[in-house]
Amino acid sequence: MIKNIILQHKKEKETLLYRTYVLREKLSFAKNFLETDLIKVITGPRRAGKSVFASLLLKDKNFAYLNFDDENLLKINNSDEIIKGIFEVYGETKFILFDEIQNFKNWELFVNKLQRRGFNLILTGSNAKLLSKELATSLTGRHIPIEILPFSFREFLSAKNFGVKEIDLPETKGKILNYLNEYLKNGGFPEVVVKNLEAKTYLDTLADAILLKDVVKRYKVRFSQKIYDLFLYLVSNFTNEFTFTKLKNTLNFNSVNTVQNYLSYLEEAYLIFSLNRFSFKVKEQIKTAKKVYLVDNGFVLAKSFQFSQDLGRLLENLVFGELLKRGLKVNENIFYYKTRNQKEIDFVIKEGTKIKNLIQVVYQFSDSEIQKRETKSLIEASQELKCNDLTIITWDVEKEEKIKDQKIKIIPLWQWLLK
Repeated sequence: MIKNIILQHKKEKETLLYRTYVLREKLSFAKNFLETDLIKVITGPRRAGKSVFASLLLKDKNFAYLNFDDENLLKINNSDEIIKGIFEVYGETKFILFDEIQNFKNWELFVNKLQRRGFNLILTGSNAKLLSKELATSLTGRHIPIEILPFSFREFLSAKNFGVKEIDLPETKGKILNYLNEYLKNGGFPEVVVKNLEAKTYLDTLADAILLKDVVKRYKVRFSQKIYDLFLYLVSNFTNEFTFTKLKNTLNFNSVNTVQNYLSYLEEAYLIFSLNRFSFKVKEQIKTAKKVYLVDNGFVLAKSFQFSQDLGRLLENLVFGELLKRGLKVNENIFYYKTRNQKEIDFVIKEGTKIKNLIQVVYQFSDSEIQKRETKSLIEASQELKCNDLTIITWDVEKEEKIKDQKIKIIPLWQWLLK
């Protein structure tokens, strides 16, 4: 039985390698570690391109491939039988790619055993827990995490075969803005972009599949409708503040503890992110309200209960996603902030012990009242946080303001995304 399963997976692998793909920006980073004995752990949401990324990483190698999304494979309890089957089908092989490894019971023990035997392992998983609890406990210091999210705007343009040349030409800028508008609303999931699928239908189905497979089934959630309601509420209120108590009362949960657990399940499945308000005191960060962001703007189109699109909030969510794609970590490098006068700053970028950058996101910046409000907020936060690198990201306004000896860079979104 195991031999037939692995032969089937080998055909899947060959199909994967046969196609042409968009080269991902993190590929060169991952290649630096390919020949090391570190386990390469590729995580991210379902359908973000993890398997393709791993295949591109290994395309010049003779590697074995097993997909643990296959229920028949999960029926095999004896890991030694799996190893025997791999060698029966592939012969001598050094590299092994395990897809969606988190589905396999006691996968950490299995992976540890193979690493001790000298195999070069690449794992993929649709659960952020692989990056934290399980990996930190089982593979301490012996793995390199690589997070693959939906396409960045650069990758989106590459998928559209659009090369950014002679950027000063008005027609080039116009085309970029046209593509950016599509990216802003439909998001960057590879199949939506590459295959020109109808985004709303595809992402509606994908979100439901993630909720069922990676949340309800994985965590044995008893009240599945409750977690579905929570997700829909958060999607409809993306970029807004929330507290656990408010979610409990609004959605009629029995306890705050249940809300916290369900929220962590959604985060671990890469559906949402909770952003802390910055404070120099960690205790205050934990106690204050958080803001919710989505892994991809397309989920707003697919799942949000809104009658019109809020372009300002879509812009903010997109900037948040790009910060993640640049390698910044939620509540480690990225926060939001409120001044003593309750003026909100969208993103505080922290590097080491210092605040490196303050970012405000404004879709429509031509209104003079909006300009005054946003620049005043930045100046106030700058003084409180001792940060002089101030940025306002707009849809298509570029200039520089000088207020109270402080410079504020105002930059169009497309320019910020491509720099």
